[in-house]
Parts: sequence; structure tokens; C-alpha cells
Amino acid sequence: MNIRKLALGAALGLGLVAGGVIVAQDPHRNPNLAEAQRMIDQAIGKLDEAQKVNHDDMEGHAERAKDLLGQARGEIRAAAEAADRHHH
Repeated sequence: MNIRKLALGAALGLGLVAGGVIVAQDPHRNPNLAEAQRMIDQAIGKLDEAQKVNHDDMEGHAERAKDLLGQARGEIRAAAEAADRHHH
């Protein structure tokens, strides 16, 4: 694994942990959004496993999928924040 992929993976992981804090603080408040975040985490984990099995030889598609999942996670976080603003 090269340094770029390692750094990207570390940054993505940190972003996922930080992003999960907002909805995860009270999963009862937004249970569907919390579940969506959990499913994204699972999908990213499965992609990581697939990359290991395939020795990162998927022509960048798995990495792109993880990037898009990270973007989706950001949108879920924004949705949770919007819901919280409108229900206070």
C-alpha cells in the first residue's frame, strides 16, 4: 500500500469518526439518519475488505466509491443538522 492511499484512508476514517458524532450524539432524535450512517460505515468497511483481497487492483473504482460514500455521509450530517434546527 502506498503512502497516498494510506493517508487518504486515514483522512477518510477521521472524517467518518468526526462526522458520526453529530447524529450519533442522540440516535433517538434521528434514528433513520443514524442508521443510514451506520450502513455507510459498513459499506466502506466492505470496500476496504475488497481492496485488501484484490490487492487494491480495482482500477480506482473502490476508492471512488468510498469517496462518494464520504460525500453521502456529509449530506446525512447536514440533514441531521437541518432537522435539529427545525425541531428545537
